[in-house]
Amino acid sequence: MAKLSIGGQAVIEGVMMRGPKDVAVAVRKADGTIDVDVKPINSISDRYPILKKPLLRGVVALVESLVMGLKALSYSAQVSGDEDEQMDTKDMVLTMLVSVALAVGLFIAIPTWSMRFLQRWTSSSLTLNLAEGLLRMGIFLVYIAAISSMEDIQRVFKYHGAEHKTIFTYEAGLPLTVENVRTFPRLHPRCGTNFLMIVMLISIFIFAFLGWPGLVERILSRILLMPVVAGISYEMIRFAGKNNEKPWVHRMIMPGLLLQKLTTREPDDEMIEVAIASVKAVLPEEELQAVELKMPDAVALKVTVPAEAVPVSCEEKTC
Repeated sequence: MAKLSIGGQAVIEGVMMRGPKDVAVAVRKADGTIDVDVKPINSISDRYPILKKPLLRGVVALVESLVMGLKALSYSAQVSGDEDEQMDTKDMVLTMLVSVALAVGLFIAIPTWSMRFLQRWTSSSLTLNLAEGLLRMGIFLVYIAAISSMEDIQRVFKYHGAEHKTIFTYEAGLPLTVENVRTFPRLHPRCGTNFLMIVMLISIFIFAFLGWPGLVERILSRILLMPVVAGISYEMIRFAGKNNEKPWVHRMIMPGLLLQKLTTREPDDEMIEVAIASVKAVLPEEELQAVELKMPDAVALKVTVPAEAVPVSCEEKTC
């Protein structure tokens, strides 16, 4: 039986996992139990099938992942006990706008503006564009290295590692036990870190042929072309995920895999249990039976499900 495509992200003291129909957020509470919140996915691409076409689906997936990610972070902060981090819809919209503005400033405006200093030595638009891309890549790597040194972020990165290892175990068709999950690597070819690295590399190639107009025109051209870059990068990630066993594909995504050494950490057993709970919540019943999912008897789950959701045996119980 072909394995379903599932993926997710780490949140505060937990893991968000997206399956074919549901999205689940599993969080370790202060009392040691695991709270799992399951909601149905209402993707705009289900209403407008054209958005499932190659390139377009990557843009949709990126936007929806950002929205789901913010909601999951807010929920995990609430459940884990950090009440000050809760966000309503207004807060999430504001956070997204501020995040986009900071990303544009840090990764687009600053690199292209900085090339004014290089223009003293060259007027080649190709050279300037390539140098801008390399500077953007450098800023990105420094940013990742800086946040990875923060203690709180390192704990989130451990949950990131647990997410990857659990997905690997499911894809291998093995029972999702802590012992099985522990044996798998924490570097996954479909990781969002891989996606960001490919975005950086693809943008260098595409922007290199845009010429060298004024500063405002350069910034606008890069913003307008980001959906194209994201669409191409998404297709490459999908291809890599399906063909990772091919040596040349593995070499192609190696930069992103190496970067995951910063954005993931080896999780402890309790973190793996949380990741297992999130996967279990988004798989159909027949998939659960196929891989014989099991959770340790000592781990209590508190699962909350909206009335309109149709989850997989998610009710108050100990798994």
